[in-house]
Amino acid sequence: MRWTAEAAQSWYDRQPWLVGSNFIPSTAINQFEMWQAATFDPVTIDRELGWAAGIGMNTARVFLHDRIWADDPDGLIRRIDNFLGIADSHRIRPIFVLFDSCWDPNPQPGLQRAPRPGTHNSGWAQSPGTEGLRDAAHYPRLKAYAKAVVSAFAKDARVLAWDVWNEPDNQGGATYDQLDEAEKIRLVAGLLPQVFDWVRSAGPVQPLTSGLWHNEDWSPQGRLNAVESIQLEQSDIISFHNYDWPEILEARIAQLRPYGRPLLLTEYMARGNGSTFDSALVTGRRENVAMINWGFVVGKTQTNMPWDSWQRPYIDTQPTLWFHDILHADGRPYRQAEVELIRRMTREARS
Repeated sequence: MRWTAEAAQSWYDRQPWLVGSNFIPSTAINQFEMWQAATFDPVTIDRELGWAAGIGMNTARVFLHDRIWADDPDGLIRRIDNFLGIADSHRIRPIFVLFDSCWDPNPQPGLQRAPRPGTHNSGWAQSPGTEGLRDAAHYPRLKAYAKAVVSAFAKDARVLAWDVWNEPDNQGGATYDQLDEAEKIRLVAGLLPQVFDWVRSAGPVQPLTSGLWHNEDWSPQGRLNAVESIQLEQSDIISFHNYDWPEILEARIAQLRPYGRPLLLTEYMARGNGSTFDSALVTGRRENVAMINWGFVVGKTQTNMPWDSWQRPYIDTQPTLWFHDILHADGRPYRQAEVELIRRMTREARS
C-alpha cells in the first residue's frame, strides 16, 4: 500500500540532508560490468565510495539490471550485499534502481563492448529493453527479479529507497533504433503499475519512487502523460530530474510542492546546460530537497562528454568543460571549488 503523505514526510524528517551521486565504479561501462561476477570490482567501489564520503556524501543512486539476476540470481544478491557492506562502512545508504529506459534497448549480458571513443554513456543498457517490454511473456521473469531483489533487502536499514524505474517513458536516446514515443508510453503505462505492485508485495520498509524527467508542467493542473500520472500516484516520495538553469529548477520544485511529499532530485548537474553545484546545490539546501547528481569518478561511462558526443564524438580533443562527473580516476577534483562547496554545505547541514 502506498505511504500516506504524512508517513512519507515523517520518514524524510528522520533523514539527514541527502546528498550524493549516481554511482558506478570508473572501471564499469554499464550495469552489467558493475554487477556481473567476472567484473564486479569491490576494491574500486570501496576506494571511490570512500572519496564520496570524504566530501560529505551520504547516499548514492545505483542501477541494477534484470538480466543479471536472470543469469545469476544468487550471485547478484550476494554482490548487492557485498556492495551494501562497503557502502555502510562509509555511511552511504544507496537508492537502488530496478528498471531503466535509457540508452541501448537491446541489453546483452556477458562480455561488454569497449567504450565508443569520445562518446557519452556509450554502453549503458536499458532494463528490460525493447524485447522485454514488448513481449509480455517476459513479465513473469521481471516480476520474479523485482520481488527477489527487494525481498532480500526489504528490511535492510542500509538501503535508503527503491527507485522502481528510471525515466520509464524515455525513448532511449542516442543512435539506437528505439520504440516511438506513443508505443513506449503505452507499454510502460501498462507495466509500471505492476512493477510498483511487485515491489510493494515484497514488504519493503523503504519508500518507493519513480522520477519525473520531462514535459513542461508537473503540477496537479499540468498536462501529464499516462506514465507521469502513474509515477505521481504511486510514488511514496517524489523524485525528479533537472539538468537546467536554477530558475527552471526552482519552478520545478514549485510545481511539485502541492503534492505534499518529500522531494528528491535524483539527477542534476550538467555544466554545459547551466546546472551546476554552485546553483543547484544551494537551491536544494534552501528548499530541503535531496540532491543526487549524475556522475562521480570519470571512467568507462565517459559521462564527462556531453550528450551531443553521440553525433560528434570527442576523439581528438577532450571537451574543455566536463558535462558530468566530479573527480578524475585518481581522485583529483575536476574543480576544487566544487568539492569544497559540497564538503562545506554537507558539513553545515550536519551541524
